[in-house]
Amino acid sequence: MKPSVKTFFDEATFTASHVVWDPTTKHAAIIDSVKDYDPKSGRTSTKSADELIEFVKSEDFKIEWILETHVHADHLTAAPYLKEKLGGKIGIGARIDVVQGVFKKVFNAEESFETDGRQFDHLFEDGEVFHIGELEATVIHTPGHTPACATYVIGDAAFVGDTMFMPDFGTARCDFPGGDARQLYRSIKKILSLPEDTRLFLCHDYAPGGREYLWETTVGAQRKENIHVNDSVDEDAFVEMRTERDKQLDMPMLILPSVQVNMRAGELPPPEDNGTRYLKIPLDAL
Repeated sequence: MKPSVKTFFDEATFTASHVVWDPTTKHAAIIDSVKDYDPKSGRTSTKSADELIEFVKSEDFKIEWILETHVHADHLTAAPYLKEKLGGKIGIGARIDVVQGVFKKVFNAEESFETDGRQFDHLFEDGEVFHIGELEATVIHTPGHTPACATYVIGDAAFVGDTMFMPDFGTARCDFPGGDARQLYRSIKKILSLPEDTRLFLCHDYAPGGREYLWETTVGAQRKENIHVNDSVDEDAFVEMRTERDKQLDMPMLILPSVQVNMRAGELPPPEDNGTRYLKIPLDAL
């Protein structure tokens, strides 16, 4: 089946958020949403999420799922706000427990913060099947960028998160805690084993060379043209390239606020005794 997809692009974080729906039933899912965050002031807002909400309501969609492809390190998720306004269940890959275990220590999170994924409504296992209206969706565990990365194959479309970018930009970095370049290569090969005309929807684009922003490609295009992982690149060559490239990259600007919020399914840390919520900046930890 062929789902319909509408993408909203947040240029501040270069993030593509997708609304995917069954044209027959108008049941829908939201994938990789954005909560606006100003790092200079520490203020949050919901402008990006409100655009999604306006579209969903204008089309009279019923939101069944609010999906995360992984714990993002470059933007905050708006999942709880969207759930409050539109309903639906928040889902992520089941290996979120690994990510939470690592970052609970990095941020010295409160003792009551549990690292078993219970903050999310549903944890998807590899190969699990679910539905959006009459659309069948399958989850592929695609670790490498993070241990919990998941790809959602919905009809003829696959939502791959950060695992791959457009062919002219390549693939995800693997130097975050729990990342692994060899795992990423094998995960990408799972995705590229899908039919060549499968539509791939990406979570980010950085418009290399000044071209327009793009977030949709195909399995066939990636196999032929991806500068990091086309069909001519073997596993060892990819691992060598990815490892050397990652050594040259700076940390994402919003990694510290993003991860400590996103590992909580988008909820902010609990308020302290003065009623204010705080995000921590661990020094010399990453």
